[in-house]
Amino acid sequence: MSTFKELYNKEIIPALMKEFNYKTVMQVPKLEKIVINIGVGEGHIDEKYIEAALKDLETITGQKAVITKARKSIAGFKIREGQNIGVKVTLRGEKMYNFFEKLVRVALPRVRDFRGVSKTAFDGHGNYTLGIKEQLIFPEIEYDNILKIRGMDVVFVTTAKSNEEAKALLAQFKMPFKN
Repeated sequence: MSTFKELYNKEIIPALMKEFNYKTVMQVPKLEKIVINIGVGEGHIDEKYIEAALKDLETITGQKAVITKARKSIAGFKIREGQNIGVKVTLRGEKMYNFFEKLVRVALPRVRDFRGVSKTAFDGHGNYTLGIKEQLIFPEIEYDNILKIRGMDVVFVTTAKSNEEAKALLAQFKMPFKN
């Protein structure tokens, strides 16, 4: 099978144009970027947790990740403004399609008792958020080398105007939604 970018250009655009009766190709929703975020709760206690999450994320995506800092202080969580609380990476273009393909074809099928991803995690503006419970579902991560099992949020940002358009777009990419 070809890459997801070719799949989008050759099959998904015509299918969506037919389904939603678009007049031009420019109206067809497309995947703009994928943002992957790992919150590191212990990051303010010990820097090695941040470093480990950074290394894991860079291994999975093949792109340099950035450290996110707290925007404001929250006494209940013992967090002060400016402390390191997570890592994130924004994928666009070729790397975005490669990651998406790896997620759908390799990583998600490795999840134990996997029945599909939620159909309701759309935000109303055509973006979809997927929570992953552990980084071990990616084949690049070696179990022996991880400091702590952590989850991550994967946000698919699309140009779709509605949830239906975004869902149709992701479904065309064979995103395994629950029935």
